[in-house]
Formats: sequence, C-alpha cells, structure tokens
Amino acid sequence: MASSTAEKKSTSSSKSTRKYSPAAGKSVEREMRAMKEGKLKSGRSGKKVTSRNQAIAIGLSEARKAGKKVPAKKG
Repeated sequence: MASSTAEKKSTSSSKSTRKYSPAAGKSVEREMRAMKEGKLKSGRSGKKVTSRNQAIAIGLSEARKAGKKVPAKKG
C-alpha cells in the first residue's frame, strides 16, 4: 500500500500547470534588466528601484495590466 502512495506523489508533481505564462516571465525579465541598468522607477515619487522583489512585483503588475496569465495578488 505504501508504494502506491509514493507513485501518486511522483505523478502529481510532474503534471503541475504553470503559475505564470511565458509572456509574464518576459515582462518580469524586462523589468529586472531595467532595474539592473538603473532605469526602473517606481510610483509617483519616481524613485529608483533597488529591490529585486520590487522589480518582480512591477513586472507582474505590468503583465496583469496587459492581460497575461498571472494569479491575482495575495491579500
């Protein structure tokens, strides 16, 4: 009986679906490059983005606005 549960675990993990579309990934990649070049600005203040997580959030936000497959924000 233990072997059948182990088989189920291995098959379920291999058939998982993507959380984000490839197009959303490209949007995040573009924002990351802009941040590394020092060209990414945030919000009304227009301050330079230095945080990797903030650059990712901006990329995902842009992808959502463009209608790409991205899960809704938490909270």
